[in-house]
Amino acid sequence: MDEKVLELIFKNEQDKTVRIILQAPVEPVESGEVVTAMDEIIAENIFFSSGGDWIEKAGARLVSRTVEDIDIGV
Repeated sequence: MDEKVLELIFKNEQDKTVRIILQAPVEPVESGEVVTAMDEIIAENIFFSSGGDWIEKAGARLVSRTVEDIDIGV
C-alpha cells in the first residue's frame, strides 16, 4: 500500500520551520493551489507556534512511502 502526505512548510517569526501535514491529498497536487492555500494560512494568521506567528512560505512537498503488511498469523 502506498501512502502519501502533503507537507506545507512555513517559517515563523524566529525563523524556525513549522509544518502542516495533510493525509491523503487529492492528486494531482497543483502548485498554484498549494501556494494559494499557504498564502491564505499566513494571511488569516490562524496557527501559532512557540516561535511566534507564521510569516512566510518555506516549501511544500509530497511525501510517499510504501507500507507492506507482513502476515504473522494473527
